[in-house]
Amino acid sequence: MPADEFETIARLLRPLTRGAPEALDLADDAAVLHARPGFDLVITKDALVEGVHFLPADPLDLVARKLLRVNLSDLAAKAAEPFGYFLAVSWPERCGWPERELFAKGLHEDGQAFNLSLLGGDTTATPGPLSASVTMLGWVPEGRMVKRSGARPGDVLLVSDSIGDGHLGLTSDDPWLVQRYQLPQPRLEMRPALWTFAKAAADISDGLLADAGHIAEASGCAVRIELERTPLSAPGRRWLDAQRDRQAALLAIASGGDDYEIACAVAPENLADFQAAAGLPVTVVGVFEEGQGVRVTHNGATLTPGQLGYRHR
Repeated sequence: MPADEFETIARLLRPLTRGAPEALDLADDAAVLHARPGFDLVITKDALVEGVHFLPADPLDLVARKLLRVNLSDLAAKAAEPFGYFLAVSWPERCGWPERELFAKGLHEDGQAFNLSLLGGDTTATPGPLSASVTMLGWVPEGRMVKRSGARPGDVLLVSDSIGDGHLGLTSDDPWLVQRYQLPQPRLEMRPALWTFAKAAADISDGLLADAGHIAEASGCAVRIELERTPLSAPGRRWLDAQRDRQAALLAIASGGDDYEIACAVAPENLADFQAAAGLPVTVVGVFEEGQGVRVTHNGATLTPGQLGYRHR
């Protein structure tokens, strides 16, 4: 069956609304959102482009799930509860009906897993690579969204779970690391701890060094990151132990990106309570200081990274 925009909407995308009244059955050019008393609406947007954010050989159901998850990660860092999303996809010629079905299958799977409804969007054809973007909506208790700009000198920098797995999974043949690259885990379980204790937060997409630096810059202070404290998974530690230059390897892990963990600032007096409430391991990896910029140390020695993280041209 040839792929067609309206057939794609009717057969593959309309079921993804899960009957949400706001979506108007995808039969209109817009959606209608109703206010939720006592909550603020949080809106974020991320895109994935073939050859930049995923490999051409990656299964399209996993690409679709990653697309949702990188946006969910942004909501998690803002302490917001996911609600729904708008989707835009530009299909290259290679994406016929089977490819579109597989993509929609991934959206369905994670839509169910994360209680997300498709509310609208657009589909087009393109001569270039496959690209897709999502605008995602979430709710947070009024006035409780965690910004990047609240860190102060003396606050500690924490990160969730482990760092470097996504970066390593891009080139690894370890199935666990590959899955961490293809299917990041949005840390939504941290939301109550974040809105209660975190003074600033961001998800780690470009790299720990870069995204901690974004928090520091928005907050008008500096941040010192102690590389030896970087939390690693078991596969990540095995990789590190096999490297001849441990310092350079830790820098690569901390600047590689694709972690989609949470970096946040917490006052020292709230550290124990935050760690107890986070719902997963969180590790102190540095401290915010007076000044500006990112200072990186390893066992007390100051390092000069070649780059802090991934940068789009």
